[in-house]
Amino acid sequence: MLELLIVLIVLLLLVAGWLAWRVAALGGKLESSPAELEKGLEQKHREMLKDLHGGLAQLGDRLGSNFGESSDRLRNTLAEELKQTRDTLHALKLSLSENLGESREAMVKQLAATTEQLNAKIDQRLEQISGKVSERLDEGFKKTNETFVNVMQRLATIDEAQKKIDSLTGSVVSLQELLGDKKSRGAFGEVQLEALVRNVMPTGAFEMQYTLSNGTRADCVLKLPEPTGMVAVDSKFPLENYHRMFEAGVNEADRSLAQKAFRSDIKKHVDAIASKYIIAHETSDGAVMFVPAEAVFAEIHAYHGEVVDYANARRVWIVSPTTLMAVLNTARAVLKDVETRKQIHVIKESLARLAVEFGRFDERMKKLADHIRQANEDVEKIQVTGGKISQQFQRIEAAEIDDEPAADNVVRLADER
Repeated sequence: MLELLIVLIVLLLLVAGWLAWRVAALGGKLESSPAELEKGLEQKHREMLKDLHGGLAQLGDRLGSNFGESSDRLRNTLAEELKQTRDTLHALKLSLSENLGESREAMVKQLAATTEQLNAKIDQRLEQISGKVSERLDEGFKKTNETFVNVMQRLATIDEAQKKIDSLTGSVVSLQELLGDKKSRGAFGEVQLEALVRNVMPTGAFEMQYTLSNGTRADCVLKLPEPTGMVAVDSKFPLENYHRMFEAGVNEADRSLAQKAFRSDIKKHVDAIASKYIIAHETSDGAVMFVPAEAVFAEIHAYHGEVVDYANARRVWIVSPTTLMAVLNTARAVLKDVETRKQIHVIKESLARLAVEFGRFDERMKKLADHIRQANEDVEKIQVTGGKISQQFQRIEAAEIDDEPAADNVVRLADER
């Protein structure tokens, strides 16, 4: 149908072109004879329009009939194609239904097989997990039992320790009661002092309960070399006000009074030691005040520094069990150094004798080296002679004896030696 329209348009253009050409020609003739030609031209123009109208009408009828036929053919063609398409779609639908059914059955079978395999693997895995869980539970039960046994043993140990703590508490209470008494506290300090001194110092370097020339008796004296001399050590110490400082329920005013009394007691004790145990030309110019408790020693040095300064000014040295150990070790080192100096002449004599013996050793060593060198040279000569003898034996065995006289050979061997 599109082709017919194109042909129609081309024909119309040709007719329009021809009409324009005719109008132009008639226009030229009208200019020559306008009156005559106008009539003829009008008549011809009418005839031509009539013919053109008739041709166009015929062409329109032809185009209409052709268009109708083309429409009918196109309609029939489309109807046929639609029918074929419906048939094809129906067949495809049937095929898809069959394929889907087969696929569904195959998928169901495959899914069933996969499900069975999966169930088997799950069962196997569950068995493994059950076995491991059982093993872990058994191990857990064993460890729990062991832990329970250990806990019971430790509880038993704790019970024993609690009993020991209870007994130790009783011992501490009794010790506190013991230290509360002045005589008992003095005896405790003397025992502790004697134990420390006997463990560190040699026997002749100290003496317990030594009586001085002024009639006073020192708990211990350390016999050190000059210029230090004899040092007196006192182990008695006032603790009544110290205990009152830390009693429960004491108010601040009473505690402050107890602190002042404690400082006063220490100063009095320092004065007593300085007056009793420092004697010119008999003892050292200082004495030692032994405090048998580290807590008391720490309290004095931490909160009562003026008391320490006062004691130092009076040449009284306050020591605890720990610091006394340091003092005793220093004293032992001094004693050892003094004894070493006393024996220095013996060491010098021994070194002189050792120098003489070393000179003899050096001479004898040189002689031995000469003998070894001579023996080495003799061994080398013997090896040379042995090598020559071996060569002669080899020549004899190979039947290569020289024609030289035997005497000449003997002389030659002697020269070679």
